[in-house]
Amino acid sequence: MIRSFSLFFFLYLFWLLLSGLFTPFLLASGAGCALAVTWFAQRMKVLDAEGHPIQLGAHALIYWAWLFKEIIKSAWDVSKIIVHPKLPISPTLVRFKPSQRTEVGLVLHANSITLTPGTIAIDAHANEFFVHGLTRASAHAVVDSEMDRRVSACEGKA
Repeated sequence: MIRSFSLFFFLYLFWLLLSGLFTPFLLASGAGCALAVTWFAQRMKVLDAEGHPIQLGAHALIYWAWLFKEIIKSAWDVSKIIVHPKLPISPTLVRFKPSQRTEVGLVLHANSITLTPGTIAIDAHANEFFVHGLTRASAHAVVDSEMDRRVSACEGKA
């Protein structure tokens, strides 16, 4: 029930943010659409911890702010490599064991690696991630990383 209310609330809030208009018709339309999507999600049985991970809560907001900062830093590093006359790349593949145990945590970690410029999660399983890095340093930086610890903290274990 709490997931249904949370989904309705966030969908309606998203509607309001995108609309920017607050006429009675649009407010009612937004509520109706959010209610319909929530009802469909319930009927399809996709309102679970994986489909709507409200258990991440405030930890996720803190993590996303940190991830945004890391994306900016990595983008700057990749930009410096691209404009360097000698193009100092050293493509490297690494394998490592992530510390996450939930599917949401594993997906969050693998997607965070891929969102960070210079690294791509090629293969992600519960017991092993396979990551490509543009440089040797960026590839080895994902092994036992701050990102791994922060995603685990989002999951509820430090």
